[in-house]
Amino acid sequence: MTENRDVPQARQKVLIVDDQPLNLVFAATELESVCQPLRARSGEEALELARREKPDLILLDVRMSGMDGFDVCRRLKTAPETADTPVIFLTVLDEETDEEYGLNLGAIDYINKPFNPALLRARVRNHLLMQHQRRQLERVAQIDGTTGIANRRGFDRNLDVQWQRHQTSRRPLALLLIDIDFFKELNDRCGHQYGDDTLKAVAEAIAGQMRSEDSLATRYGGDEFACILPMTDAHEAQQIAEQIREAVLERRLSHPGSPVSPWVTVSIGVSSFIPDPGESSVTLVTLTDQSLYQAKANGRNKVSVF
Repeated sequence: MTENRDVPQARQKVLIVDDQPLNLVFAATELESVCQPLRARSGEEALELARREKPDLILLDVRMSGMDGFDVCRRLKTAPETADTPVIFLTVLDEETDEEYGLNLGAIDYINKPFNPALLRARVRNHLLMQHQRRQLERVAQIDGTTGIANRRGFDRNLDVQWQRHQTSRRPLALLLIDIDFFKELNDRCGHQYGDDTLKAVAEAIAGQMRSEDSLATRYGGDEFACILPMTDAHEAQQIAEQIREAVLERRLSHPGSPVSPWVTVSIGVSSFIPDPGESSVTLVTLTDQSLYQAKANGRNKVSVF
C-alpha cells in the first residue's frame, strides 16, 4: 500500500486549557481518538506546557479566573517558541466583537460552548491536518538543496527561538561558524560538481557530531556552515568543534589547491555565553565570526574560541 505523506504518522498533541475540571475531562475524552490530549487548568500552566510540550494545536477557553484566554493567546503569539502554534478559542461568547478581537490576537477559529462532540472532533482533525501540512512545507523551505541540512532561513529561525529560551533559562548558548579552507581554489581546480560533492561530505561530517536533538547543523552560506548548540558552554563547544575539524579531515577529501593540507580542512570559530535580555542574537554571531577570523589568521585548519 502506498504511504500517504499528507497524513501525520504520529499522534499529534492538543493542549486543552480550561479552569473547569469537568470541561477538561469531557473535551479530552472526546478527542482521544484523534490526538493526544494535554490538559491545563490555568493560563500560567498552559504557557508552561506549551513551551515544554510543543503541542500541535491549543484549545483555549476565554473566560478563566486569573489570566483569561485572550491574555494567554497574546503571550503565546509574542513568544518565538509558541508563536506558530494554532489557537482555537472555546467560549460561550457570541458577540462578533469578541470573535474579532480573538482573531486579531492570532487565533485561527472559534468553537462555541456547549459544543457538539462530533463537530469538535471534525474541526480539530482538520486543523491538525493543516498544521501537519504547513510544518512539512516549512521543513522543506528550511532545507538546503545542495547539502540536505538546514539552510540560512532555518538557522535564523532556530537561533531566535534558542536565544529567547536561553535568556529565560539563564543557560549558555554556543555557536560555531565553520569555513572550508580555500574553497574557491578547490572549485577552480576541480570544478563545481566536485565542489558540491565536497559541501555534501563536509555537511555530513558536521551533522554527525551533533550531540542532541536540539543541536542544529546548518549551511550558513556559500562554503560556510554554522552549528547552534543549546545549553553548551565554551569548553564543550570547543570539544565539539575539534571533533568536527577532525571528522572533516578524516574524510580525506582531496584538495590539490590548498597550501594547508592535501585534504579538505575547515577553520572554526567558537563562542558561548548566557544571553543577556538587553542583547540580540546578532551579538553571538558577531563574536563567533571574530573567532572564525582568528582561526584563519592562525593558519587555518584551526579552532579559535572567543
